Amino acid sequence: MALIKFTNKGIYCSQGDFYIDPWKPVNLAVTTHGHADHVKWGNKSYLCHELTKPILNQRLGDLNIETLPYNKEININGVKLSLFPAGHVIGSAQIRLAYKGEICVVSGDYKTEYDGISTVFEPVKCHTFVTESTFGLPIYKWQPQIKIFNEIKNWASDNIIKNKTTVLVAYSLGKAQRLIKNLHGEVPIYVHQSIANLNDAFIKAGVDLPKTIRINAETKKEQLQQGIVIVPPALSEGRWIKNLVNAATGVCSGWMQVRASRRWRSADAGFALSDHADWPGLLSAIKATEAEKVFVTHGSTATFAKYLNEIGIEAEEVQTQYGKEEEEEEA
Repeated sequence: MALIKFTNKGIYCSQGDFYIDPWKPVNLAVTTHGHADHVKWGNKSYLCHELTKPILNQRLGDLNIETLPYNKEININGVKLSLFPAGHVIGSAQIRLAYKGEICVVSGDYKTEYDGISTVFEPVKCHTFVTESTFGLPIYKWQPQIKIFNEIKNWASDNIIKNKTTVLVAYSLGKAQRLIKNLHGEVPIYVHQSIANLNDAFIKAGVDLPKTIRINAETKKEQLQQGIVIVPPALSEGRWIKNLVNAATGVCSGWMQVRASRRWRSADAGFALSDHADWPGLLSAIKATEAEKVFVTHGSTATFAKYLNEIGIEAEEVQTQYGKEEEEEEA
C-alpha cells in the first residue's frame, strides 16, 4: 500500500493521517520549509524543523507548531517520521516516512551545492522519492557559487566607482541570507524590512548572520550609494528604486541563466544564483536515493519525468500547487 497519495488538499499519508505541505487547511501539516507555496495559514497544527519555526511565526503569526531536529525519528500513528537536510534554505527539510518496511521521502525544494549557510543536502535511500524539477532542463547548470559571488562583488565595486547604487533583487527567505553571508565585509549591506525581519528571527534562533542595516525613512540615499542594497522581487521595479542615486539593479535568480530573462526583468545585470538544484544536481540526488519510483511535483515536470523514464528510473508527473515561490514576497 502506498505511503502517500496526491489529493486536492496536498500530499497525504493516510496511515499517519497527516499532510505534507498542504495547500488547504488540515489537522496536521508537516512542513518542508517556510516559502509561501509550501506552507499556508489555517492548519490546526504544524510540524517542522527547529529553524523553520521562527520563519512561520514571523510570517503567519502565533501557530501551534511542534519542531524536530534533523535525524530524530518520531512515531505518528505507526508511521516513523524524520527530517533530513534539503539544502534549499535555512531549516529546509526532506520528510522521510517509514511504515512496515516501506520508505518514502518527500523532498520539498532542495539544492545539492552547499551554500555556506543552509545545512548541506543529505541523500536518503528510499523506495519512493518525491522531487521538484524547477530547473529540470539540461540548460540549467550552475557555476560554482564562489564564482558568482565574485562577479557580484566586482559589479558592486564598479558601481560605486561610477557613483551608482547597487541594488540586488533576491527572495527574502533564502537568497537574501546567502548574499549577506557571502558579500559582507567590504561595504555596508542595507536590507528591506521584510529581509531584516527574517534576519532578526534567525539570529534570535541562533543562526550566525553578519550585521546588516535595516532601511527606514531616515536612511539617506547617499548612504545606500556607498553600500549594497538587497530588496525582494516585489520592489524590483518600484518607484522607490527609481528614486535612488543612479540605481543599478541586479537580479539574483536561476532564471538569469537564460539571457532573455534579464531583458524580461529590465535588469542591469543578472546573476544565476539559485536555491534549487540544477539539472545535474537533480539527477545526482535522485540516483543517490536508489528510489524505485519517483514523483515529479513542480517545474519542468513532463520533460523531466520523461527523461527519468528514458534512463530507466520509473517516474510520474503529478499536479500540485507548488512552484510559485515569488508569492512569498507579496505576503
